[in-house]
Amino acid sequence: MTITTTTHLNFRGTARQALEFYRSVFGGEIALATYGEFGMPADAPGADRLVFGELDGGGIRLMAYDIPGLDDASATAGETRRENGLTITDRPFFQSLRATSLDELTGYWDALAVGAEVVEPLAASAWSAGFGMLTDRFGVTWVLDVRAS
Repeated sequence: MTITTTTHLNFRGTARQALEFYRSVFGGEIALATYGEFGMPADAPGADRLVFGELDGGGIRLMAYDIPGLDDASATAGETRRENGLTITDRPFFQSLRATSLDELTGYWDALAVGAEVVEPLAASAWSAGFGMLTDRFGVTWVLDVRAS
């Protein structure tokens, strides 16, 4: 049996923008479907929001949708910070991105960091040639590192 896992991100009205941003970072193709395309009346509030969105390509696969009835795009689940060398968070998950070289990782870091809150700057660490953490402009916290050899 072969299985895969894909992160499914939940947004408050910004799923389309988030997937377009992630495509600009990682490349790939986006598939989108709105609530209206799945039977919601076209004039109903939220009919143009995403019930299904997927980015596939560039070695990454993400799914996303807009939570029905929740329109506060600035709301994020929890907070993450570094304190005394520790990561302090109440978020239920981080999205991890691992590269085989610092050069490759730096390109993704630079792209994801646009409009982001940097939790831990990208730098060498005791376990990796490059480690960094940020919360992007859509509220997703990313942990980026170089695979230890």
